[in-house]
This record gives sequence, structure tokens and C-alpha cells, in this order.
Amino acid sequence: MVGTRLIITAIDLELATTAAMEFCGNASSVIGCDCEAGIERGLGPSRTPDSRPGVSVLAFAFNKKSLEKAVASRVGQNVLTCPTTAVYSGLTDSPKEDRIKVGAQLRYFGDGFQISKKLDARRYWRLPVMDGEFLCEDVFGTRKGIGGGNLLVCGASQLEALTAVRAAAAAINDLEDVIMPFPAGIVRSGSKVGSKYPQLKASTNHKWCPTLRGQTDTDLDAAEKAVYEIVIDGFSEAAIANAMKVGLQTALNMPGVLRISAGNYGGKLGPHHFHLHKL
Repeated sequence: MVGTRLIITAIDLELATTAAMEFCGNASSVIGCDCEAGIERGLGPSRTPDSRPGVSVLAFAFNKKSLEKAVASRVGQNVLTCPTTAVYSGLTDSPKEDRIKVGAQLRYFGDGFQISKKLDARRYWRLPVMDGEFLCEDVFGTRKGIGGGNLLVCGASQLEALTAVRAAAAAINDLEDVIMPFPAGIVRSGSKVGSKYPQLKASTNHKWCPTLRGQTDTDLDAAEKAVYEIVIDGFSEAAIANAMKVGLQTALNMPGVLRISAGNYGGKLGPHHFHLHKL
């Protein structure tokens, strides 16, 4: 995949977080969304370009063109509209050919009143809005990324499996260069490639559904009553491997966890393979 990092700032962390969460809405899976996005971490004023509280967001898509369209649209609809916000590129060392236009597209909202400001090699756009100005960087850097690192946590009950996967997601959430794009970092509706219905690219992973045991072939043991998945996107193989390792180590000793597995698609989803025993 191709990914970018956005730094969203505001007058306080609450508004920066709200804008980031709105940006990440409906961005769980490229199976049905224009991108996969998630909050990477919160940033104190010492770590943002304008010395205000901020949030770092990562977004991934299949190619640069798709990523540009998704990011510009989401910033325009969900960040520009949020009080006091500004948006900066969190990847400033990308080659020119790897950059996507964000402020360069949103500037037209200024209706001719927008102002361009260049500091060193970085260009910003100042758009007049009703509480002052919206500041957005002209272009954002991108880099190659990987989508779909995953863990399947099997529990003796729904509550025990959920408690374990929540703890694992919380531990992964502390790491840089990775996100978990699904709600709370957790997936209940794991999918498989393809469907009996030709119009669907993916469908429920029936082998891991406990209510279907006895009706069809299953990968579940008799004692496993619930399964939750964690899906991880990141900027490098090392970052995803580390996130999966942290998730594994956190969930392993939680009460009621009977097994930890992962989706295996026979290499059909890309060249990067993460072997759980090796991790």
C-alpha cells in the first residue's frame, strides 16, 4: 500500500482529536472504503509545527492517486470544518514525485481570498474561515506501506476474548508507524477472499464463526466460543512485526485465551508474511 502521515493541530487536544476521529471515519478497510486510516498517537505542543496540541494520523490506500483523493476529501470535509484546526504533513522528506496535493486542492475553497505562504521549502495555504484562518500544507509526503498484519484471538467466552484483545490493542496503540484501522482496533467480522455472491469481493470468514460450527467446515476447537481479530497497517515490515509481537505478548497470558492464530491467505494478499512462532 501507499501511506501518509498527517499532523492535525487545534487550540486544544480535544478538538484536534475530534477532527482526527472524524477524518478516520468509514476508513476501516479498502474492501469497502476509500482508504484505511487511524490515529497513530497524540502529540504535545513541542512535537507539532505550530506548537499547539496535535494528533498524528496515518492513512493508507492501494496507490498514490487513490490516497490523494481520499486524504484531500477527508481533510476538506472533516478537518477544515472543525474549529481552530490546522493540518501539516508528517512526512517531509519524501521525494517530489511521491507527494500528494492536499492544500493545493483545498485552497480553492478560499474563493480567491486564499493566501500562499512559503517557509523554507514548505508551502502553506491560509484559507479565511469564520473563526479566523485554516492553515493547510500544500503537499504531503507519502511512502510505501503494508496493510493487513493480523492476529486472531480465540477465547473461551466472548467477554474473555474481548478483554484480551482490548488489552492487546491498547499495547499496540502505544507504538509508532502503525495503526489499527478498525473500530477500537478490533474486528468482529473477519472476512475471507471471495463469496458465493459474485458481486462481493469478500464475505464472512465462516471457518472462524462459532455459530456455524456443525453446519460447515471450521477452524475452531470445541472450547473456542468467540474470536476477535486485530488488523495492523504500517510503514514497514519491521513496524508491523513488532506490533504483532507486542499484541501476542499482551494477549498470551490473559484469562480465557485458548489460542492465537492469524489469517492465512496462501500468499495471495502480498509478498509480506508474518509467522507467529517466529515472532
